[in-house]
Amino acid sequence: MAGLGVGLIGTGYMGKCHALAWNAVRQIFGDVERPRLVHLAEANVDLARARASEFGFDKATGNWRDLLTDPDVQVISVTTPNQFHADMAIAALQAGKHIWCEKPMAPALADAERMLAAAKASGRVAIMGYNYIQNPVMRRIKQLIEAGAIGDVNHVRVEMDEDFMADPQALFYWKSEASSGYGALDDFAVHPLSLLWFLFGHVEAVIADMVKPYAERPLAEGGRRPVENHDIASVLMHLNGGISAVLMANRSAWGRKGRIALQIFGSKGSILFDQERMNEFELYQASGARAEQGYRKILSAPVHKPYDRFIPAPGHGLGFNDLKIIECRELHRAIAGEEYSAIDFVHGLQIERSVHAMAQSFREQRWVSVPKG
Repeated sequence: MAGLGVGLIGTGYMGKCHALAWNAVRQIFGDVERPRLVHLAEANVDLARARASEFGFDKATGNWRDLLTDPDVQVISVTTPNQFHADMAIAALQAGKHIWCEKPMAPALADAERMLAAAKASGRVAIMGYNYIQNPVMRRIKQLIEAGAIGDVNHVRVEMDEDFMADPQALFYWKSEASSGYGALDDFAVHPLSLLWFLFGHVEAVIADMVKPYAERPLAEGGRRPVENHDIASVLMHLNGGISAVLMANRSAWGRKGRIALQIFGSKGSILFDQERMNEFELYQASGARAEQGYRKILSAPVHKPYDRFIPAPGHGLGFNDLKIIECRELHRAIAGEEYSAIDFVHGLQIERSVHAMAQSFREQRWVSVPKG
């Protein structure tokens, strides 16, 4: 049987991640046919041809709509800047293609809702690029919570910090435009929100604050431009089941590179995880002799599926791109009609609603309930 025919729109950081995943999913898992890398689209045909040669795609185009009419393309990866996701995903779904779209769905909630409507009308699979939930460590943490290893969870704290916008003299670019979204909330904090959704389900209510550390940034051609969104956000939340939670996100945090620090507190213990040390977590259980109680560090190992598909020995570690390969395998499961673990457009829209409720809360300076369903 021939493998899925793949189209790719965008070849930046995440475009390359998708290409690596499409190239490796057969090698790692062995239970899917090798995808056929059919058609790649970029902003101009010369760049598209160069990237197609590098990534292994057969055809290249400077017009992404060419992928919609290509009969050999069955699934399209959308990895462009946020403001283009809706138009591209909707058009692809209407053309009968499955979709693997990077987060967030869209800067405007109405566009995210249109994306879900298009997915439902098409009958095609549409999932989001939330690969942090694919970490075997995160899957084990979920199992421990559900098994009651730390009792009833009552409080969660999650922080996401990076420093790619920490330099006040860094040039203005699209991530600081209002058209790209709220800033730290939807470009960034959606990742920890994906972990909260994966572990606990629905965010019920929020109250948020946002900060703009630098009011303007320099332009390459000279002069300066006002920053149009916020690089820092702090949110109090109520999660499903009455769990209290705190979310803090900062895109301008010097020294932080890929930090998603998660602390989960329960009636019988706690769990700690940090994405910068993504191959380990710490477990505290309030049992046994008090003199020996303390956090236990647990390293990734073949027993934490599907770590074993990558490495046969414990403690060697997976990386960010490996999580993308796992996500690609889950997409294959979804398309095959099997049970899968990924955030589809239904649950993606719930994350979007959480983000927009946070922005509304900031504007109105009050608690806001998050609609469900």
